[in-house]
Amino acid sequence: MKTKYLLVAVVGVAVSSAIWLVGCGGGSGSSSNPSSMATVNTTMTDPPTCASPGGPYSHVYVSIADVEIHQSATAQASDSGWVDLTPGLKSAPKQVDLLALGGNGCVLAQLGSNTQIQPGTYQQIRLLLAPDTASVASNQCGSTNNCVVYNGKTYPLNLSSETQTGIKIPSGQIAGGNFTVAAGQVKGLDINFDACASIILQGSGAFRLKPVLHAGEVALSSNSITGQIVDSGSMAAISGAKAIVALETKDSNGVDRMVMQTTPDSSGNFIFCPVPSGTYDVVAVALTTSGLTPTAYSATITSGVQPGNALGKIPMYAQPVLANQQGMIAGTVSTAGGTGGIAEDISLSAQQQLTIAGSSVQVTIPLVQQESTMVATTTAAGNSCAVNTYCAGYTLGLPAAQPYLGAFSSSGTTYTQASGSATNYTVDAQAFQPNSGATPTCSPTELTTAVQQDGTTPLSVSSGTTVTAKTIAFSGCQ
Repeated sequence: MKTKYLLVAVVGVAVSSAIWLVGCGGGSGSSSNPSSMATVNTTMTDPPTCASPGGPYSHVYVSIADVEIHQSATAQASDSGWVDLTPGLKSAPKQVDLLALGGNGCVLAQLGSNTQIQPGTYQQIRLLLAPDTASVASNQCGSTNNCVVYNGKTYPLNLSSETQTGIKIPSGQIAGGNFTVAAGQVKGLDINFDACASIILQGSGAFRLKPVLHAGEVALSSNSITGQIVDSGSMAAISGAKAIVALETKDSNGVDRMVMQTTPDSSGNFIFCPVPSGTYDVVAVALTTSGLTPTAYSATITSGVQPGNALGKIPMYAQPVLANQQGMIAGTVSTAGGTGGIAEDISLSAQQQLTIAGSSVQVTIPLVQQESTMVATTTAAGNSCAVNTYCAGYTLGLPAAQPYLGAFSSSGTTYTQASGSATNYTVDAQAFQPNSGATPTCSPTELTTAVQQDGTTPLSVSSGTTVTAKTIAFSGCQ
């Protein structure tokens, strides 16, 4: 039987794996004829949402030892054909603070410059992390190479088996499904490491990494998306607001999944950069924290956004005065195998079915209260688990009024509230093996519920109330 911990990560994006590899085949892609080669510049970004003072983390340090790319979507870490994008890091790993602000709020680190590779279409990337035995210059973690600073204290960031198998970024987490480069081309490849969705605080007080990464081609210019969230009445910044803005794009099933999220500054301004080419929806949520009673805002969704677009002022609409609190969804997830309970990692998100630009879209709604994003429980901690299962509880705070929708226009976007008196949600859950680099598990690996515990009533939230979702029960887990 596996470890007694069942770890629940409440995030909006799919989860990936992590690694330290030595000699996995392939090379830097050098050639005696440079004109027949392509050139790649590799960068790393992370718009933080959990950094202090709004969040509990001051720093998240990871030491990058290499970035490799492969043309096969199914290649294993030990297979040949891996191409090294950052040959200088193998002998000199670079430590990056994922919560630091990059230049212009953008790039955190330049990992590889002017690396020549064979032209082609690449469908998988692996990010290699340095183990504690490696030498890292200017190490901020003391005796370890990867750590977090949580409430003023430094803790090791446990990598477990990820140090052997790697942070795999599959085609589904690469913008457009692949990275294609032709002979003579110079392209930028950015890796977005969502630190705030990647850290699990275990019941023992230890921290474990369960990485959430996305990647994609970025242009040398016009690769940012900017905007400012404001109160719809005053059109000024919302005083004392906690806010999250998410950049989302549709997956292969047509579900809007988060690929980046960020926290606006005190004036409501935000920037996503560098943003891979494509079309996105920008989803903003806000909650005031000043005064005796917090005020919740409806989500505001801007569709049809592309890199280079400046969204200007995005209005946030306060819920009615007498119903100005968020609604809550509480629930339980359980996991079981053929012989009883099995502990797994569960990634949760809250979604709404909306009509955007004439099409029905399942949109992920970010959680403005970031303290709800990571939970770790055990079967011995008072949970009422079903027989022969492991389980964990969760609580999601969400807008209790319908969102406002607008199709981006450079001349000014018009927002209209979605129709319907009930604010209905779906809870989505994805199961992964712990300490496996986020290998999907259970059968099926993804389950949803859109009803309350009685099995028939829609999962509708109201201001200041909590509804209980039907238990999400995974089986066939390993």
